[in-house]
Amino acid sequence: MKPVYMINGFLESGKTEFIRYTLEQPYFQIKGSTLLIVCEEGEEEYGDALLKKTRTEMVAIEEEEAFNASNLIELEKKYKPERIVIEYNGMWNYKNMKLPFHWEMEQQITIIDASTFPMYFTNMKSLLAEMLRKSELIIFNRCDGVEDLSSYKRNVKAINQQAEIVFEDSEGEVNQIFEEDLPYSLDDPIISLDDQGYGIWYLDSLDNLERYIGKTVQFTAMVLKPEDFPRGYFVPGRMAMTCCADDMAFLGFACEYGKSDRLTDKQWVKVTAKVVKEYFADYNGEGPVLKAVSVEQAKAPKEEVISFV
Repeated sequence: MKPVYMINGFLESGKTEFIRYTLEQPYFQIKGSTLLIVCEEGEEEYGDALLKKTRTEMVAIEEEEAFNASNLIELEKKYKPERIVIEYNGMWNYKNMKLPFHWEMEQQITIIDASTFPMYFTNMKSLLAEMLRKSELIIFNRCDGVEDLSSYKRNVKAINQQAEIVFEDSEGEVNQIFEEDLPYSLDDPIISLDDQGYGIWYLDSLDNLERYIGKTVQFTAMVLKPEDFPRGYFVPGRMAMTCCADDMAFLGFACEYGKSDRLTDKQWVKVTAKVVKEYFADYNGEGPVLKAVSVEQAKAPKEEVISFV
């Protein structure tokens, strides 16, 4: 079987840029040659130096009728590649695409320009849906300034529930947590956080505090009492391994609790608290502050350290 990497997307969506980047990556290197079939010509080009360096033979197929099993087999005979990469034309109906029987789809990726997605989704939904339906990975690039990425994700998930969806801006991948992906419901009267939920809630509160203002959360935590903290406050939190065993951090927010003087460092407690946004000196500005409803003694959890690895 001959492995095929199919890269979908409309013109100027960033397909060429993505393929150029991928061809240069160490993880994508092979001993044999690569046949790159380009089905449309955009502003970006493949340089001769890159093609030579990566042992890639590039062939253009400009007419949809010419993209057929017979012609593809002839190209395979001519170039004898170890694998095939196809930059497919987004205006060709993917449903009509036929590959030689012995070509096996290794991975299908769709590249989408987030700034033009609403236009294509509204006006060319059927073509877009055919590209998305069997894609394992869907990359939204050029997300700078796009505010409602969650609606983009919902639209794609309605077509392909299994696909991995990645959002990228000029700084790289957008590490945004969408409300529908949270492992708890924001509508619950008390948001109960387990180990995984605590880590996600902590990170999400830093980026999307407005989701939690006025909400009540409940979690098991270790007590931290910094010497310079004002009277009536402590920090309930968890130790977290953020990268490796040597990279540990205590994750917690300031909590107002009238009986905090009765607590001791490293004591385990069950905290029920309301989330507010207030100025706090240690934050050097406003941030999430917890208002304790109750603080009860608790047993240490089975896994005292949560992990983001």
